[in-house]
Amino acid sequence: MRIVGLTGGIGSGKSTVSNLFKAHGIPVVDADVIARDVLKKGTGGWKKVVVAFGEDILLPDGEVDRPKLGRIVFSDPQKRQILNRFLAPYISSGILLEVLKLWMKGCKIIVLDVPLLFEAKMDRWTNPIAVVWVDPETQLHRLMARDGTTEEDAKSRINSQMSLDLKRTKADILIDNTGSLADLNENFQKVLVQVTRPLTWTEFALSRQGAIVASISIFLGIIICRKCL
Repeated sequence: MRIVGLTGGIGSGKSTVSNLFKAHGIPVVDADVIARDVLKKGTGGWKKVVVAFGEDILLPDGEVDRPKLGRIVFSDPQKRQILNRFLAPYISSGILLEVLKLWMKGCKIIVLDVPLLFEAKMDRWTNPIAVVWVDPETQLHRLMARDGTTEEDAKSRINSQMSLDLKRTKADILIDNTGSLADLNENFQKVLVQVTRPLTWTEFALSRQGAIVASISIFLGIIICRKCL
């Protein structure tokens, strides 16, 4: 099984690339979706966050006011670390469960979409690693246009993450998204060729099909050995 790590930075267009993978039939495990689930009212993550940040972060229906929580943690590195520490175990477990489900379905290639892939040390479980990159000026302008934020707020959110220039040095596959959507689609076709190349023997062995072949081989080996005795 090939687990492709997909990461980038806020405003880089990572979600667009993630959707391109889905459109081409490659399943994606989205850490952001799992993070939303672990913050739902009544969950373990929700309880820890409410204890740490108080009930002021809750909406009238009891759900977490995610934009408000975001403003708090993006402006305070210490609080951001607290939030990450509380939610990391729940998010990791959720990701593992989704990967297991796809393994059981027999998927040979999946994409792990994680914004904090390197920070959370999850890059060790993925190969290859694809980084969606844009230059700092483009990243800032796109984020401001997307969220309608001030330049100061946008810079604060960008600076809270590992820089894209550093992430690109860790990439096996670099996806340059500084151009138009048409340019991105053209670049993605090349990425798709790399990602869907035939599995290595190690990757095949880690797939469900590989496990079945290994089990049958062991079973037949036992039978042959018994007949030879």
